[in-house]
Amino acid sequence: MKDKPAIQLAHGDASHKCTGCRVPDSDVIDLAFAFQPIVDTRNGVAYAHEALVRGPNGESAGSVLARVDEANRYHFDQRCRTVAIEQAASLEMSGFLSINFMPNAVYQPEACIRSTFEAAEKFKFATDRIIFETVEGESVISRSHLVEIFRAYRRFGFQTAIDDFGAGYSGLTLLAEFQPDFIKLDMELVRGIDTDSVRQSIVRGVLSMCGDLGIRVIAEGIETRGERDFFFAQGVTLMQGYFFAKPAFRSLPAPTEDWTVQS
Repeated sequence: MKDKPAIQLAHGDASHKCTGCRVPDSDVIDLAFAFQPIVDTRNGVAYAHEALVRGPNGESAGSVLARVDEANRYHFDQRCRTVAIEQAASLEMSGFLSINFMPNAVYQPEACIRSTFEAAEKFKFATDRIIFETVEGESVISRSHLVEIFRAYRRFGFQTAIDDFGAGYSGLTLLAEFQPDFIKLDMELVRGIDTDSVRQSIVRGVLSMCGDLGIRVIAEGIETRGERDFFFAQGVTLMQGYFFAKPAFRSLPAPTEDWTVQS
């Protein structure tokens, strides 16, 4: 594991706002994770696994997120990170762990990242194997704050990703200010792309732009062999979706022959 970067807190409101991460036991949301692979179709292995929140007995993400409010949002976001790391380590996950974060639950990156480092150290999960992803259209914070978070995470040695790229209103302007390691194409662009010339033109433009910017593209929501093969032909090798595996509760899906494209 890399050495932990020095974290300096600004004077004033950081210590005050840290109280937001402390909630009564009655407000703690019990949770677990399902893991879905991001497949490297060149060699048929999981490049990463995305941690998808569930209830402790596999209840839906919606039932868990419905309990998140202003009072427990900070604590919930921190707990998601630490539980995801703990479960990934217990499963002896290889490759990367992709964790979704809530930008509106990060008031100061230097303060809010402490528990992540502590969990990584405790469970012996290297911090340089963690990807932090969030959706491009988060509307409750300013873009400048999201860019600040992304830049801080990069300084700390994490990789970053924008999820559902193409679904929101701010994707291109966000890329002008910060270029993440990955973008995950919105599944509405992916759906049926092998037979849709309009989607093909749009996606080729995105791929060209990302190539110029040094951003890797993940095709998300792959459900058919045709979709998989189209993206592979365009040079996109990282893919995710039900075609490869559904999220597995507290476990890692086993590879199948569909994970590799035969050239």
